[in-house]
Amino acid sequence: MTNLNQETPSFVVKAIKAFNDNYIWCIHSTNSSHVALVDPGDADCCIQYLKDNNLQLSTILITHRHSDHVGGVKSLVNFCNENNWPIAVYGPTKEAIKYSNIQVKHNDKFYIEALALEFFVLDIPGHTLGHIAYLINDDLFCGDTLFSAGCGRIFDGTSEMLFNSLKLLANLPEKTRVYCAHEYTLANLAFALTVDPSNEELINYYNNVKKLRDKNQSSIPSSICIEKKINPFLRCFDHNIKQSVITYSNNSLDDELATFTELRKWKDNF
Repeated sequence: MTNLNQETPSFVVKAIKAFNDNYIWCIHSTNSSHVALVDPGDADCCIQYLKDNNLQLSTILITHRHSDHVGGVKSLVNFCNENNWPIAVYGPTKEAIKYSNIQVKHNDKFYIEALALEFFVLDIPGHTLGHIAYLINDDLFCGDTLFSAGCGRIFDGTSEMLFNSLKLLANLPEKTRVYCAHEYTLANLAFALTVDPSNEELINYYNNVKKLRDKNQSSIPSSICIEKKINPFLRCFDHNIKQSVITYSNNSLDDELATFTELRKWKDNF
């Protein structure tokens, strides 16, 4: 993906912690003081972060409509207006989100001049019907669709939608960094190990994440490479996972989608 024929400047992604386990991602171009926020469910922690670091909010990126992702948007827009900062709020075309003044959909590209960055949009329904993700080169901001070692619950989407969305993400370059919206990794790993207990990559990953979390360090970002090795929801083709799901559900499974559907039901009750 190109940056409109311009050299892509360096940028950093910082986590603003919110609520019990949310991550609000702050995308900061190192060439300016301008930033974008992804899924700001809480305005107070964002405003404090902006003040502490002398940053100007230019853009808000929303992946889906749930309150822990959009709850801070109104106050942040008001904060920008009070400071005479132009603010653009991007959101999914298929979900009505208040204060979202630019709606985007699958394969849309848009360039944010203040950050000198181009964003690419993916439709990834399943968790909700209109859920989208944003890509900047090799950085994926995927909200509640793909988690490290797990995936989102199905609300108003379908199992097939979520399955296909995860397949789309799994086909991204393996070096793609995965910035999901929650620190769910240890809980997801406990389930993954129940489903796939002989997976050495998974065991090693659990041990590494456990050390990080014991130090209160983030396990995110992950990567597509890691997730393809350890995430059971991306590995429904695997014989061992299929057999675990058959044993749990006491159902015969015809294909990967059937395995995924029963696996998601299992996780819902884990």
